[in-house]
Amino acid sequence: MKDFSIFEKKTGIKFKNKDLLIQAFIHRSYLNENPNFYLKHNERLEFLGDAVLELVITEELYQKYPNKSEGELTSWRAALVNTRMLIKIAKSIGLNEFLLLSKGEQKETGKARQTILANTLESIIGALYLDKGYKSCQKFIKKHLIKELPAIIKSQLYKDAKSLFQEQAQEKKKITPVYKVLEEKGPDHMRHFVMGVFLGQKLIAKGKGLSKQDAETAAAKNALEIKKL
Repeated sequence: MKDFSIFEKKTGIKFKNKDLLIQAFIHRSYLNENPNFYLKHNERLEFLGDAVLELVITEELYQKYPNKSEGELTSWRAALVNTRMLIKIAKSIGLNEFLLLSKGEQKETGKARQTILANTLESIIGALYLDKGYKSCQKFIKKHLIKELPAIIKSQLYKDAKSLFQEQAQEKKKITPVYKVLEEKGPDHMRHFVMGVFLGQKLIAKGKGLSKQDAETAAAKNALEIKKL
């Protein structure tokens, strides 16, 4: 069994019920290989954590930005709770080291593992809510997630990168961006794509991803940073 006290020290969270903490890391696949394990998988905790996460962020945005419209607050919240952001935070607090997975899932390093990380972060929040209550969840979410909001607003990351780049390209160059596959490699279950975004014949930026859509989004984000318009 992994030493979950290391996770507690790293995050500064001391669980009263250690089983709740352990359960938050149990992926369904782990129980397929360990059917007699004394705890269930983390999917119910994930369900709870997802709701707590959304409520905490909604409340924070509502209180902190009284002059912003519902539409703007909804976009900001979506940027804070999307899978990409949850993966970033999960990695930053070292969740990957403590996942309880099947041997097959342990070898998976692609998109499926990233999704597991995001789901586990929600499970941790669910476990924290049951163990220490709403205030502790607020503190955790503010510390690790809401702090990302200023950068999201500044870079307009709450807008879809492809839509934002298209708006800028059409406004400044009167050209609609086109995305093309530059490279494609890897086995079917773990394909890697490199997409290029073009204005006319000019390559503006490249992006990598585990799907064409992800790679296109990465290319659009890179194009926004380069701003060769």
